[in-house]
Amino acid sequence: MNITAYTDEILTELKRTTSLIDDDEAEKAVDGLMHAKKIFVAGGGRSGFMAKAFVMRMMHSGLDAYVVGETVTPNLEPDDLFIVGSGSGETQSLAAMTKKAKDIGATIVAVTIHPDSTIGKLADIRIEIPAQAKGEGATGKSIQPMGSLFEQSLLLFYDALILRFMDKKGLKADVMYGRHANLE
Repeated sequence: MNITAYTDEILTELKRTTSLIDDDEAEKAVDGLMHAKKIFVAGGGRSGFMAKAFVMRMMHSGLDAYVVGETVTPNLEPDDLFIVGSGSGETQSLAAMTKKAKDIGATIVAVTIHPDSTIGKLADIRIEIPAQAKGEGATGKSIQPMGSLFEQSLLLFYDALILRFMDKKGLKADVMYGRHANLE
């Protein structure tokens, strides 16, 4: 296969995977964005990179959003939203964070391949992304290695949440440019 063929197959996989996301659960996540005092996002590895991109877009949208683990991240409180992206739903550090966020009283959104996982069971809102997890080997769900399909789908899902939030708030993209970094 050449690069174009691989790209076409990746896009086919993404379309198939994201089309299976439950719109009702996704809408609950959007409502969570709209009503949260602060929003915290966590993820490990490449899922953590997707979390950082999502937090940047939320900031551009005027939301008070933070990446868990950064030095400027404030404390989580009961009126806050905690969004955790974990393909397996079993990453120990993320499960511990999720449990603590639950104990504090925050609303939990789990975005995972496995909604019945430890993290999924702690969540108030469960977004299932039916992709291949990195430890599952060749399941026939993806030609891509490891967790690539989940991580790409996670980023697309996060971007779709932003678009839906903007739609519900009546925000236009030009407003976001006013919040873009200007010390670059």
